[in-house]
Amino acid sequence: MKKITKLLVANRGEIALRVLRSAKEMGIATVAIYSEADRNALHVRYADEAVCVGPPASKDSYLRGDKILEVCRQLGVDAIHPGYGFLSENAEFARMVTEAGLIFVGPSPEAMNVMGDKLSAKQAVKAYNIPLVPGTDEAISDVEEAKRIAREVGFPILIKASAGGGGKGMRIVNDAAEFEEQMQLAINEATSAFGDGSVFIEKFVTGPRHIEIQVLGDEHGNIVHLFERECSIQRRHQKVIEEAPSSVLTPELRAEMGRCAVDVARACQYAGAGTVEFLLDDKHNFYFLEMNTRLQVEHPVTEQITGLDLVKEQIRVAEGHPLPFTQDELTITGHALELRVYAEDPQNNFLPDIGTLSTYVRPQGPGVRVDDGFEQGMDIPIYYDPMIAKLVTFGKDRQEAIERMLRAIDEYQITGIQTTLPFGRYVLQHPAFVSGNFDTNFIRDHFTPADLTPAAPDASVAKVAAVLTAMLMTEKKAPVVASSDAPAAAGSNWKRNRLGAR
Repeated sequence: MKKITKLLVANRGEIALRVLRSAKEMGIATVAIYSEADRNALHVRYADEAVCVGPPASKDSYLRGDKILEVCRQLGVDAIHPGYGFLSENAEFARMVTEAGLIFVGPSPEAMNVMGDKLSAKQAVKAYNIPLVPGTDEAISDVEEAKRIAREVGFPILIKASAGGGGKGMRIVNDAAEFEEQMQLAINEATSAFGDGSVFIEKFVTGPRHIEIQVLGDEHGNIVHLFERECSIQRRHQKVIEEAPSSVLTPELRAEMGRCAVDVARACQYAGAGTVEFLLDDKHNFYFLEMNTRLQVEHPVTEQITGLDLVKEQIRVAEGHPLPFTQDELTITGHALELRVYAEDPQNNFLPDIGTLSTYVRPQGPGVRVDDGFEQGMDIPIYYDPMIAKLVTFGKDRQEAIERMLRAIDEYQITGIQTTLPFGRYVLQHPAFVSGNFDTNFIRDHFTPADLTPAAPDASVAKVAAVLTAMLMTEKKAPVVASSDAPAAAGSNWKRNRLGAR
């Protein structure tokens, strides 16, 4: 076994703070890194030690693997947790960490390489009979050949970046006439975002649900799944609301998808926490989408329904411990929801809204969890993802989790910027969401910015408001006695201040 005594978290914000807290509970000394923009961040203050690694831009700080390793050498760090984003799925960085004699809290570089490319991931899982979306199994650059394949698969189709993620390098093509233009746009975007213009073609599944399965493996060949998360409420192909368990999976379908997720992990000899993503169509057929070789933003909902601390499990696996439970020992208890609270304006196409948190008061009470990295008066930096917090609620069932989320949204006080809190309230009260009858097209089908505009008051309310305003104005215009010789009420602040001034 490899005992971790000092852990550096190569990340920032709420996930850095999340990892630091679990490490502290395990008695592990902690080191934070930060950019110049994060000098006063909460994770910097929380860690035992903190080191600045560069200017605000990510490429000059949080993405500087060489600087991070130098900090480790200087401070006697023996392990690195990458969080998510930044270097978390960078196989070369993971290799640099292990070659430096440190423990990387995550999967092997080899597993990252296999699953980091969607095409190699498809090849790896073929031997396990994992359902795949119809399409190409390798990158394609010949436009005419690509058109032919698209016709065989049947429009609409998706052109996707092989090295992609977050909706980048992805284009929906409805017919052959627009194919060439959309393919070139996908290649250009993929090259710009990932330095790799490889694209492939998949059948576009209409009305899909996004279901992902949390998996956990150890270095001894044990792999389990920790059930599913429903992640279908999305904007720009990125998740906004997640829940566990899904409202549509039967026990039989859950078991089958879980088995496939474990096989995907087994295909790359996976160790650590990872997520296998699937598309579920309207007939409940599911298809392997990709594997994320890291901790997910939405991991708290899985923690709530399983009672596990996934960060602690990651650390134990990295130390070489076998999983302390089997699949049969894992059960689902209750229901959990997560709303990503972004500094975004839902009434303006969810554009980031950078500014100062003039008011910032977290909700509290039973079944409410807030993972964040901010406090009142802090600025939302322009350099990074605009997520402020993950608001999580837990209840004995889905209805209670929804009711608690609505209560928590109302208690969450944030001023100075626009946030996704009003959008979250709208979704949770919408009949499609409440009934469970929704898919990844929820925003397209059910939401317009006008839905968040407060209704205009009716005539009677306006009349009462006008009367009250007139009364207040009359009171303000009443004569005021200004003479210093005027009698004052006994014990008044005015009199005390006047006497004190003499």
